[in-house]
Amino acid sequence: MMLYNLLLGAAVLLAIAIISLVLLQQGRGADTGAAFGGGASGTVFGSRGSATFLSRVTAGAAALFFVNCLALAWLVRAEPEAPSLIDAAPPAAVPAAPAAPDPSADIPE
Repeated sequence: MMLYNLLLGAAVLLAIAIISLVLLQQGRGADTGAAFGGGASGTVFGSRGSATFLSRVTAGAAALFFVNCLALAWLVRAEPEAPSLIDAAPPAAVPAAPAAPDPSADIPE
């Protein structure tokens, strides 16, 4: 059960990381501004380096997320199913229905 909780926590953290990395990336149209002196060539990663770095980290996080989900699925499948409380309970005794009244007893003589 501890491994399941660990993998589930890792899945949540990886999902948050993937969402953050995708939101940090620029769209394809953002490169057009650099052609007109946008100053993107003076960044830390170079003119194209940040996009490549972020896309590689995103791909790595997605691969880890995929493997983590497969491990979670295997772990849940391999776990024996607990018996149901309804199936384990003894059958309850059904009370007998009350006898129907005799209709001839209501007829006066």
